[in-house]
Amino acid sequence: MRKKKKHKEDHIDETWLVPYADLLTLLLALFIVLFAISKVDQEKFAELANVMRGEFSSGEGIMESGTTISPEEQPLVGEEQEEKEEEQQEETEDAEKKRAEIEKLAKIQQKINGYITENELTDVLDTKLTDEGLLISILNDVSFDSGSAEVSGDGQEIAKEVSNFLYTNPPHEITVSGHTDNQPIHSSEFKSNWELSVMRAVNFMRLLLDNEDLDERLFSAKGYGEYEPIAPNDSPKNREKNRRVEVLILPNYD
Repeated sequence: MRKKKKHKEDHIDETWLVPYADLLTLLLALFIVLFAISKVDQEKFAELANVMRGEFSSGEGIMESGTTISPEEQPLVGEEQEEKEEEQQEETEDAEKKRAEIEKLAKIQQKINGYITENELTDVLDTKLTDEGLLISILNDVSFDSGSAEVSGDGQEIAKEVSNFLYTNPPHEITVSGHTDNQPIHSSEFKSNWELSVMRAVNFMRLLLDNEDLDERLFSAKGYGEYEPIAPNDSPKNREKNRRVEVLILPNYD
């Protein structure tokens, strides 16, 4: 009986295929990312380069190490980048408009303050630049008697002077607000300080609108009654301060 010969099979070492396949995977990922990038953000590109450099220098593959590029780290491309640039441009323009409006209101305030100083009216008029706009306050009882919504003679003259400062180009919206002291009122004309304060604002606004240069469509009136005092209602002098009218020049931005 003839014996069959046993052939020894040679075993080929294929461990080199693992790093080779790993390298191909890494290159494929690199090409996909580069293909997706249309506009390069320098900071994002530097981060991407650091990731790739780390993968090439380390002995581990991108799949083994678990290193991934999160969506937050991906550079903006195409329409996304354009939308971001448009938003940034709009924010810049809005900030410039706001700054320009504040400068305009500050110039108006300077003119009014000059008029106040020149005519020694510091006890009568006051100005304040607030987040809402330029606030002009007619401070004391020069405009209204207690319980009355009729503007006095001195108050009429002040309204005429203030109206000259309200004309601007382009025009601004104007809000006139009326205020009272805390003395209760219940008369045939006014049932509460709310109604009294509203009529004070309306009557003062009518005097302002005697200036034909002003557009009445931009004016509005409010009444706050006794609920926004600027001084404690504990003396006749302080109550005079609270019987006042305020004129707010609104800026031309939201």
